[in-house]
Amino acid sequence: QVRLVESGGGLVQAGGSLRLSCVGPEPTFSSYGMGWFRQAPGKEREFVAAIAWTGVHVYYADSVKGRFTIARDNDKSTVFLQMNSLKPEDTAVYYCAADSSHRYFETEHHSAGRYDYWGQGTQVTVSS
Repeated sequence: QVRLVESGGGLVQAGGSLRLSCVGPEPTFSSYGMGWFRQAPGKEREFVAAIAWTGVHVYYADSVKGRFTIARDNDKSTVFLQMNSLKPEDTAVYYCAADSSHRYFETEHHSAGRYDYWGQGTQVTVSS
C-alpha cells in the first residue's frame, strides 16, 4: 500500500513561515509528479503547488506565487513546501499527493483527480 506522510504543520502568526514535508511513495518516489493541495473549512480542496518527477518544472497557484516554494529530494523520497509571508487566508489542511502518470502533467497538475495517492493532511493555522 502506498503511503504519503505529511509533517510540519502548526500555528504561526501572519507574516511567519512554515515548512511542510511529505515522505513517499517509496521506493519509486522519483517517478512521481508531486502536488500540494489545501482545504479550508467549508471550502473545496484547491491546488497550491506541484513539481514534476524531474524536479525541473514547478507550478504554483496565483494566490501563493512568490511566497511558497516547492522542492523535492529524491534521495530522501521527500517533497517540501516552504511557506513564507503566511496570511490568515492560508489557514487550511494541507495535503500532498502523488501522480504516477507523466502524461499532461504540465497542463493538468492543478487537477486533484489526476493524483493517485494522498496523504492524511497536516493542519496549518495562521493567526492575524
